[in-house]
Amino acid sequence: MATIKKILVPVDGSVNGCKAVDEAIFVAGKCKASLDFVYVASNINKDIPSHIVFDRIWEKIPKDLKATKHVETGNIAKAILHTAEAEDVDMIIMGSRGLGLFKGALIGSVSQKVVEESKIPVMVVK
Repeated sequence: MATIKKILVPVDGSVNGCKAVDEAIFVAGKCKASLDFVYVASNINKDIPSHIVFDRIWEKIPKDLKATKHVETGNIAKAILHTAEAEDVDMIIMGSRGLGLFKGALIGSVSQKVVEESKIPVMVVK
């Protein structure tokens, strides 16, 4: 298994997104990996500014972990995959469903798309 040095965590302020943040912090601590958080602005989360989401996350991050924040726009899944490639991350950890309208699905459409198209491992947290 390859060493995990850098983890990307898409965030949107949702409950499952917060669970993914907690899991990513745990994994990063075990692997001594750095964390990249990406917030993709869209019409779904337009009422939750990125700085509020990032402020809540930064309160949780231990001092010994390096963390970076990114803000993107556009198609959420494509922006996540683009950030993963641009930042050369080793793994993506994301929530199973975000703030979208369809709560009944087992896995959300964004996480499904990322899992299908990612060239690196993706952990989906429920």
